[in-house]
Amino acid sequence: MTDDVVLLNVPVIRQLYHWDCGLACSRMVLKYLHPVSEEEFQGACWDLKLTESVWTIDLAYLMCQLGVRHCFCTQTLGVDKGFRNQSFYKKHFDTEEDRVNELFLKAEGKGVVVKKCSVTVQEIQAHLDQGHVAIVLVNAVVLVCELCSTPVKYCCFLPVGQKCFCRKPEYQGHFVVVCGFNRTTGCIFYNNPAYSDRKYCTCVRVKCLNGLIGKR
Repeated sequence: MTDDVVLLNVPVIRQLYHWDCGLACSRMVLKYLHPVSEEEFQGACWDLKLTESVWTIDLAYLMCQLGVRHCFCTQTLGVDKGFRNQSFYKKHFDTEEDRVNELFLKAEGKGVVVKKCSVTVQEIQAHLDQGHVAIVLVNAVVLVCELCSTPVKYCCFLPVGQKCFCRKPEYQGHFVVVCGFNRTTGCIFYNNPAYSDRKYCTCVRVKCLNGLIGKR
């Protein structure tokens, strides 16, 4: 790490399926901040009844249960109905809407900190500068890894056996762990659970949709 570059030593853990990028990111953060055994992690997932549909609020509850201080920053308190007809959400939307909204309603009583707000790049940089990390939900369709070989700029979002996400015009949600930045260039460094051949990826500044701000 230099004066211009902040890069935290967050391990890369690859997701096992197309749907568990959020859980892989949680494992990365836990290994960096608050190591737990695989049995404890799986036990927490079982207690929270996590399935193949993992929302950001699920990750907030998971971090809380495993003792990680954090704040979940989101622009929407509950399910955004605007995503109902998008293919990424459509399969589980109707069955998940009530469950997810209930998690938001019960969050304060469960000790899960949720704030309705946007987070600026400057705030994320200040957070990273203190040795903290963040899990963010991004749109895989528009996120470009500057280190991936050309011409396939979206190669870091190629899950096993899947076609490139960039071929789909609709929103494709994907969790990554933000682990550093370059003050001079403005680039953000992140760990991508879909692509473990490189220690980290980098991109120009992007807008984060939802995020978990983890604290040491």
